Amino acid sequence: MTRSRVTLLRTDCHECAYVSGRTARLEFLSPQLALDDRRYQLLLEQGFRRSGPYIYRPRCPGCAACQSLRIPVARFRARRRHRRCRRDNADLHVTACPPVLTDEQLALYRRYIDHRHPHSSMADPDRAEAEGFLTAPWCTTVFYELRSTERGPLLGVAVTDVLPGALSAVYTFYAPEAEHRGLGNLAVLWQLSEARRLDAQHVYLGYWIADAPTMAYKATFRPHEVFDGRRWLAGA
Repeated sequence: MTRSRVTLLRTDCHECAYVSGRTARLEFLSPQLALDDRRYQLLLEQGFRRSGPYIYRPRCPGCAACQSLRIPVARFRARRRHRRCRRDNADLHVTACPPVLTDEQLALYRRYIDHRHPHSSMADPDRAEAEGFLTAPWCTTVFYELRSTERGPLLGVAVTDVLPGALSAVYTFYAPEAEHRGLGNLAVLWQLSEARRLDAQHVYLGYWIADAPTMAYKATFRPHEVFDGRRWLAGA
């Protein structure tokens, strides 16, 4: 896939959801482009990401704060906070499920969205909206369920793309009352363990902005690499 064969479409400028006072704009690949797991991994390596079946990257005027962040699996070393997170959640069971929302998963997704993003365009999603955001027909995606016992209540779901040489963290949602467990961090730790088992080289965590508090947890996974628009560099 060469750049000359790819059509890029741009959205209108809009207010940035992460940095106050800045203007955002996204660049999308043409929906007509044929995609599969291998091609998507190549696009991840070039700083793209998917939302549902749509592939995009930030192209904001006068700003390059959004950077793709990935973790080299073989070199990752858990910090004290990560070891504590694992210890505090040692009772949880993880089950790999196909990427089709069950009624239980959808109810949990709605509760999470309504708790975290009550006034956003994501609020009160129906099944089609949720699956349209979380899955893509051309991509191998797994829903990793987190439960307190093997058949206990559903506490969280880590939506993950499983690619030939990498895992990509798509989205994690969990029960609001279980927020103290740090299930977002636990999901990344699980994805790293799964990537190691699958002999994958990287886990992609999406975009990271150094000044955005909600994204700060991504940089705690070290070592990590960020994409500057041309190449991957070691993170601070």
